[in-house]
Amino acid sequence: MRGLDPSVAAGGEGAPARCPYCGGTNTEREHPKGPSLCRSIHFCADCEEPFEAMG
Repeated sequence: MRGLDPSVAAGGEGAPARCPYCGGTNTEREHPKGPSLCRSIHFCADCEEPFEAMG
């Protein structure tokens, strides 16, 4: 049986990322992997903008 993709548990579940557009922290990580392994995709519920965060 195959195990889960290890990138799904990529860490960074602690404090929410700060939105670079509005500065808010009402953000949610949408996907653990972004364009590179050290970045993840987040979404800001305040300004409704997606952004990348360094992990």
